[in-house]
Amino acid sequence: MPTGSTGQIAGVIIASLVVIGLGAAMSVYFGRKAKTSQDWLGATESLPLFVVVITQFAAAAGGGVLIAHVGIGYKSGWSVFVYEACVLVGFLLLMLIARWLRQQRFTTVPDVITRLFGQNRAVTAIAALAALVVPFGWLATQFVAFAQLFGQLTGISMPVLVAVIMLGSLVFVLPGGLTSVAWADFVFGLFKIVMAIGVAIYGIHLAGGWSHITETVPQRLWALEGVTAVGWQQIWLWIAAIVPGTLTNQLYYQRVFATKKISDARLGLGLSGITMLVSGVYAGCIGLAVRSMNPNLADEEDAAGWLLTQLPSWMLVVFGAFLVSTIVATSGAALQSVVVNLIRDVYQNIAGKQTGERKTVALSRLITVAVSVLAAVLAVVFPKALSWLVATYAYSAAALAAPIFLGYLLHKHRRLKPVAALGSMIAGIIGCGVAQVLDTTVPYAVYGIGASAAVLLLLAATTSEKRTPTPAKELVREA
Repeated sequence: MPTGSTGQIAGVIIASLVVIGLGAAMSVYFGRKAKTSQDWLGATESLPLFVVVITQFAAAAGGGVLIAHVGIGYKSGWSVFVYEACVLVGFLLLMLIARWLRQQRFTTVPDVITRLFGQNRAVTAIAALAALVVPFGWLATQFVAFAQLFGQLTGISMPVLVAVIMLGSLVFVLPGGLTSVAWADFVFGLFKIVMAIGVAIYGIHLAGGWSHITETVPQRLWALEGVTAVGWQQIWLWIAAIVPGTLTNQLYYQRVFATKKISDARLGLGLSGITMLVSGVYAGCIGLAVRSMNPNLADEEDAAGWLLTQLPSWMLVVFGAFLVSTIVATSGAALQSVVVNLIRDVYQNIAGKQTGERKTVALSRLITVAVSVLAAVLAVVFPKALSWLVATYAYSAAALAAPIFLGYLLHKHRRLKPVAALGSMIAGIIGCGVAQVLDTTVPYAVYGIGASAAVLLLLAATTSEKRTPTPAKELVREA
């Protein structure tokens, strides 16, 4: 049954349609900048620093923050900052190779693997699968988040709401691919930062002020000790999954590839990581505020949806617009990233198919629709947001972290071969899966990354050759 009045429901629906309409208009407008299929797939060297910073934030702070992170705040207080800090650390570490990534003019993560180890279809296929699993998981998470948030308020069934947000995401991507997504995300990202801070303040006010929260919520959640309230086992799981997962997340790589200036590559990542702390402020404050008002929720991921039912009509409409902009911004970015892998890596590199500019864009749009439908179906079948995030991060990191970062360090001194990457990725996936099935105390992502790194070092030592001295100009290019 819906918990909002008819007027409130109508207001939220109108606000949602306005946001989606604005997103579509911006996507069409900025999509005109996409003159080629390369612009659609990668927005190559076209984004200024201020756009890169905000669009990174807009892509990262999506439905996971609205549902899963607020749930963390509800159950474990300031522990949500540990999750955000893991993303920040990942951004800071990614800065180490950002300049090199930008110089090489890559389009996808498998391009990076190929540059380090050489051409091989099996390597490209596994790398593509590992690279797209995180954005695909994100896409499904956004659909779940939207349905959970607005389902409690409107009483509309989950499949219908998932279909609505799926269509909203499509209008973000179809006009111009990454070019339209990045610029639309920039506009919505600014709105999200302002609204996140404003909603956090209003949530505390609605709960009776910070003093009332501290009186009604256990001190272990809102005091400094709340940072570790979630427990060290969970913290180590986040560190093991989120940091490497961030390091291998293609959404972040794409924006590095698209920076207008090479010098912006590192700075953009650092500033984007800092903006992620805004998500921690929002999720922690809202989670604690809802915990103060209703400490008996059966599922912590219902906290954000329950808050919707308590807002006055005017605030509900504004908040609804904020939620929709947050979700469609991230879902659009995730959807486009998956499509790039399928076009660039699977269709062009593995299948060896080449088409003209117009046919490539048309095929990209067709695959965009197909991927969004598949994600929508899975979102209805598996509606648990945090599980999507942690599992996809873990398996992607297990397959890609060692080949990218160890490969980057080793390739300067040795001529690496595809077999090293292939063995490393397979070992990482198997190690991660076995550890998850055995339900090990140590986070299963650690086993996967460890197995991947060990096999890579072994194969690199036994199959590669030392590089001969490289001319100075070549060293500058590869630095």
